[in-house]
Amino acid sequence: MLLPCPHGLPTCLNKYRLFRTELWMDINMSFIQTWSQQTKIPEHQRTDESSPTSGSEESEEDTKAKETAIDCMSHPKEKLAQSQKKIAQLIKGKKNIEANKELIRCVILSRIIFGEEHWKCAQALATLAYGYLTLRGLPAQAKKHAESAKNVLLTWKGTTTSDKEEKQILETLVMLYYTLGAYFNLQKSERNMKELRKSYKGGTYGLQVSENDLTIALGRASLANCRLNLALIYFEKAVDNVIANKGDSTSDLVSLYQEMAQIEQLRRNHEHAIQYLHQVDAVGLYFMKSITAYQTTLGPDDYETLTTVEEFCKWLVQNGEKRLVMDREA
Repeated sequence: MLLPCPHGLPTCLNKYRLFRTELWMDINMSFIQTWSQQTKIPEHQRTDESSPTSGSEESEEDTKAKETAIDCMSHPKEKLAQSQKKIAQLIKGKKNIEANKELIRCVILSRIIFGEEHWKCAQALATLAYGYLTLRGLPAQAKKHAESAKNVLLTWKGTTTSDKEEKQILETLVMLYYTLGAYFNLQKSERNMKELRKSYKGGTYGLQVSENDLTIALGRASLANCRLNLALIYFEKAVDNVIANKGDSTSDLVSLYQEMAQIEQLRRNHEHAIQYLHQVDAVGLYFMKSITAYQTTLGPDDYETLTTVEEFCKWLVQNGEKRLVMDREA
């Protein structure tokens, strides 16, 4: 007898499809790793075209994976540059799944061009891991690839040839330790961030993980470890950074104020918790005024109007969920 699905049929089907997609992606990555080993280009031939031999009977998926590998073998350095440029465009257009696929392609190309034990392969793996975390919201896959990147860097026996390479390796370390999470990993990321800032003489110049991303992550890790005073210090620093860069009415402040209210509630400082929630309400009022102004001046179907409405809806959901949790804990 079939048992009823506890979460409802649509939810379970969606979970199954997601599982099947991610499983197949991992299978493809394993296949392509083996494929790139078998067809690795020697150092003196890495800009030449190569074409691997085909096997016997293959499934349609195997054929597609091999076609990807064969395509990557043709002028791989050029294709790597194209993929890296395409990723930025896809992320800007919020096409996260397509961007993640290009990140996988960059890993394949890096293995072909540099070999699996080179730090540039670790860089591509760390970027893929960060993509799984931030673009797809899949921490398990993210940690898996971040661990692979770390292992490559730990076993790499080469030497850097320029200051630029040293900076890129530091950027990779910041990204992979940020992706791995946990307080001790985030501390390592912070130390590498400081080294990177020194090398850039104060700045970080286009680093994917911003200093504020890292500050917020450290705050959340501290909160998870019940280090409430330390968590509050990190969140206060993050709020100051956001206000300095985007003003005091940005939606970026909402989750920070909510988490600070949660911390104050855990510290049994209810007055401060209420003050932070009032700050959240102030952001909500700003949203409502902005939507009215956009609808009047630009029209209800304008991109800016629709984007603001979307952000307001997200704020309503986040605010409602957080308050529901806090009411239950009170």
